[in-house]
Amino acid sequence: MRLYSYMAMNTQTSNRLDAAFFALSDSTRRAMLARLSRGEASVGELAKPFRLSQPTISKHLKVLERAGLIESDRDAQRRPRTLRLKPLKDISNWIEPFRAMWERRLDNLDRHLATMSDQED
Repeated sequence: MRLYSYMAMNTQTSNRLDAAFFALSDSTRRAMLARLSRGEASVGELAKPFRLSQPTISKHLKVLERAGLIESDRDAQRRPRTLRLKPLKDISNWIEPFRAMWERRLDNLDRHLATMSDQED
């Protein structure tokens, strides 16, 4: 079964997923990623919607960088951040077997309910 293969992943892959899920567990970091999905942004641009101190914003960005979800570049004095898609793809690949399993279960339930409905008529 495919689910088992994801559960038996190597330690390095597991650690990357742990870091990514931890990073995604915070609404501020998710909002920052959503902003970066529209293109690169400076720290100031990422901080703008939040009433957070600069050190707090920096901590959030470090968590995202350690998880590999963003990267920083240097453009003169500006250090824009960009979204990295590979870690998000890894998360999607890990979640996919669970989504597919629940979709099959719901399809089975739909068929069962339709059969019951047909029997009542």
